[in-house]
Amino acid sequence: MARRFISTDTPIGAVRRYFGLKQHELSLFLDVGKAIIGHIEAGRRDLSFTLRHRLWPLTRHLPATPILPPDDEPLPATAPAPEAAPLAARRNYCRAKATVLRFELGKLTARAVYASRWQQVMPAVVADLAAPASPEDEDMNAAISRWVQTLARRFKPSHAARYHLLRLQAEAYETEAAALDALLFSTPRHGV
Repeated sequence: MARRFISTDTPIGAVRRYFGLKQHELSLFLDVGKAIIGHIEAGRRDLSFTLRHRLWPLTRHLPATPILPPDDEPLPATAPAPEAAPLAARRNYCRAKATVLRFELGKLTARAVYASRWQQVMPAVVADLAAPASPEDEDMNAAISRWVQTLARRFKPSHAARYHLLRLQAEAYETEAAALDALLFSTPRHGV
């Protein structure tokens, strides 16, 4: 569900946006119905003196500068240190996924290397097979020649695409694991 934008044009909107309050939460604080908060925010109703007075303990803490959405701000220094267990579990998951992807990459790399080697020797092998030692070898050499040509085409464009996708995924998991390592080792351990 997408978050609705809370306008800061009214004191109620500014308080809700700054403190991350829902309409019903602010209505509880102000001791009014949720609908009244909505009407005031929409400009259909004015903020009464009584409500302005009840809102004062919060409005006096609003910053003078425009309020950014919380996802545009860094994590506050007052945020608690992250719990290590979920971070370590995700790091281990990322490392395991990267290992599996690197194994698959190794198989694709080997396939590409073997195909490249066959491409290099194929002209000479096909030429050697074109001059059979005896007439009975002619049919067999023709079959072998066709087979050798398929070996040179074992690494297809679809394999190259898969290789690059796997490589990018592996790098992403490795980068995430490294970032989690840095976070885990920079986080103070409580009770350790």
